[in-house]
Amino acid sequence: MTGIKINNNLKTAIEASLKAGEVIMQVYDTAFDVELKADKSPLTEADKQANDIINTFLLPTKIPIISEENKQTDFSIRKSWNQCWVVDPVDGTKEFIKRNGEFTVNIALVKDGKPELGVIYVPATKILYFADVTRHEAYKAILETHDSAIDEILASCTLLKPKGEHSATVEVVGSRSHMSQETVDYIDELKEKGKAVEIVSKGSSLKFCLVAEGSADVYPRFAPTMEWDTAAGQAICNAVGLAVISKDTNQSLLYNKENLLNPWFLVAKP
Repeated sequence: MTGIKINNNLKTAIEASLKAGEVIMQVYDTAFDVELKADKSPLTEADKQANDIINTFLLPTKIPIISEENKQTDFSIRKSWNQCWVVDPVDGTKEFIKRNGEFTVNIALVKDGKPELGVIYVPATKILYFADVTRHEAYKAILETHDSAIDEILASCTLLKPKGEHSATVEVVGSRSHMSQETVDYIDELKEKGKAVEIVSKGSSLKFCLVAEGSADVYPRFAPTMEWDTAAGQAICNAVGLAVISKDTNQSLLYNKENLLNPWFLVAKP
């Protein structure tokens, strides 16, 4: 596909994700150690190295950064930001530790609480998703190398398109590591309405990508997530006309909130 134009911030985010992906895979191929953070979530050398690399790309943009692995800026300062990067250097650290390949680099640019740009890179398979919400465009590229040039990526990528009208079977994205009872209840409700349900399991932010590319119908997430888990995925979904709706407000998820914890949400056609 030719003639695609992307702005400098999206270009920077793509380049950062690829470089982070390269170092992540270098750690992946070693006997790495696993630490536990204060909240008992796992941390590896890949998280730390990828975060350092992403910071080197994003800091020159002069746009502030919210990253899982950065020290969080107090909300008294953050509330004045009209835009910021939202980053998860390794989303799906549990999948990384299991070595199943289903982990991602997530980078989003948020403006006035809403995702504008999003990049999700899958280092193990060298699959890249990226989106510009304002242009209503989201793309997927399968790369030969982590060193792929932007021009090569833009020449080889394909437009993402969600599924058309619902078929007889509803494909529901479920988590490999976090299937909550509430999600099970949601699936049971679909079945009670006479729907045939098929569960499509994926780790990390790949769950958003499945719906955006038409490999599933809906993604219910009735379990805790943080803003860095969802911002890039929401950008990709919003760019193709999908909604990411808070179960608390029935409105789109918002970012750079005082509490960076997300409410439960549903990804589906509006």
